[in-house]
Amino acid sequence: MQTRPREAFVDLFYEDVVVGDEVHTDAHDVTMDDVLTFGKVTRDLHPLHTDAEFCRKTSFGRPIAHGLYGLALIEGLKSELKLYENTSIASLGWDKVRFMAPIFPGDSLHVRVVFKDKRESRKGHGIVIEKTELINQHGLIVIDAEHAAMVQRRPGA
Repeated sequence: MQTRPREAFVDLFYEDVVVGDEVHTDAHDVTMDDVLTFGKVTRDLHPLHTDAEFCRKTSFGRPIAHGLYGLALIEGLKSELKLYENTSIASLGWDKVRFMAPIFPGDSLHVRVVFKDKRESRKGHGIVIEKTELINQHGLIVIDAEHAAMVQRRPGA
């Protein structure tokens, strides 16, 4: 559970990150236009994402969003929190990504971020491991993943 007001999670330095703290993003309502635009930009126009007639014959019964759309949405919603707005050095990557359930146009999704771990880097920066979950309007986790972020240390730390 969020242990501090959401505003307390803006522009975190490494020293500000408390392992175990949790913060939630606002929700985003997925549209079919979102799915089609993502497909066009990434050149992934598979009928599972674009063809309602094709999808009626699948176990989903209707188009689903790309799994990578959901992962990208995690990052986008997280960026709106401004966790490391002026303290970010780099994203070091995503690990343990699991697509747990389909994302449908019409779903309302938000992200839960839990600060799972942190350590100093060899170059004196901070590395923060975030457990992220993309959650739909029914409380179902549709994507579970970990993200590693390199962030600045507080000056003089």
